[in-house]
Amino acid sequence: MSDQRAILVTGGAGYIGSHCCKALFDAGYHPICFDNFSTGHRDFGKWGPMIEGDLHDSDVLVRTIRANNVVAVMHLAAFSAVGESVVDPQKYYFNNVSGTLSLLGAMREANCLKLVFSSTGAVYGDAAPTLIREDAAKLPVNPYGASKLMVEAILADYRRAYGLNSVCLRYFNASGADFSGEIGEFRQNETHLIPRALMALQGHVADFAVYGADYDTPDGTAIRDYIHVVDLARAHLQAVVLLSQGHFGGIYNLGTGYGLSVREILETIAIETGRAVPSVLKGRRAGDPPVLVADPGAAKDVLEFSPRHSDISTIIRSAWAWHQRVHPLRGDV
Repeated sequence: MSDQRAILVTGGAGYIGSHCCKALFDAGYHPICFDNFSTGHRDFGKWGPMIEGDLHDSDVLVRTIRANNVVAVMHLAAFSAVGESVVDPQKYYFNNVSGTLSLLGAMREANCLKLVFSSTGAVYGDAAPTLIREDAAKLPVNPYGASKLMVEAILADYRRAYGLNSVCLRYFNASGADFSGEIGEFRQNETHLIPRALMALQGHVADFAVYGADYDTPDGTAIRDYIHVVDLARAHLQAVVLLSQGHFGGIYNLGTGYGLSVREILETIAIETGRAVPSVLKGRRAGDPPVLVADPGAAKDVLEFSPRHSDISTIIRSAWAWHQRVHPLRGDV
């Protein structure tokens, strides 16, 4: 394999990873999906070869990078359920931190020294209800966010010590689906607000809940910054371009700068689908901050990235089209 535009995508069969593989392919790159399929989907591997393996399989990683002349890695393989991370932190630190160390060791051995890392807005914890800049205090309130912040610190050390340059992309709330309907957000145990609400509309979720209506927000429900997954994938491309130009990398928020509450999301779903989401009110979940909204200025200035499809109506319409295709409406709803 001599393609000098080969990019290894760990977690490439997952929700965001598969959208990144498609974006890479459409831009003329050669994406190589590396996934253990614990949560990824084999039928999402449509845009290049799929290698089955775990992040801790360092020998397999080294062979894959060398055999394909991989020039950069997009690292998206991670566990990401906030609530689960509170209950089982060992699972998150072992996979998200130890697994990343294994990947970095393999990259160094194979002399592949460019990485785009999937980080998260959860590193900020209970941030103030203002737009969050990258230099804001990092005080994660759950092990998921803590694991990502640890990796960011590791990458800074690897840049200084080994010349392994990286771009850390702090996602806020990835949402929506591919506009062609080929891939979308689907998990066996869905925890994210928009897909879970749409599944409740279709009769596939019987216990949809709003967690917390007593936050210090205008309507009492948590506020988040939602960014379309297609925009998110394009930001990864921009990060690869930045690294290929010799840039050392950096840390960038990926969001819109605009927050929406849980109630506002449900109201928009009702408008776009014509049906109200059946729900019950429950107490707050451990590890959920009241407000997380990005200041996206640095990504715009350095990555030359601005969202194009991240208005909430477009996000929900694309997600609803995907769910209608893969989850037919049950006859009793």
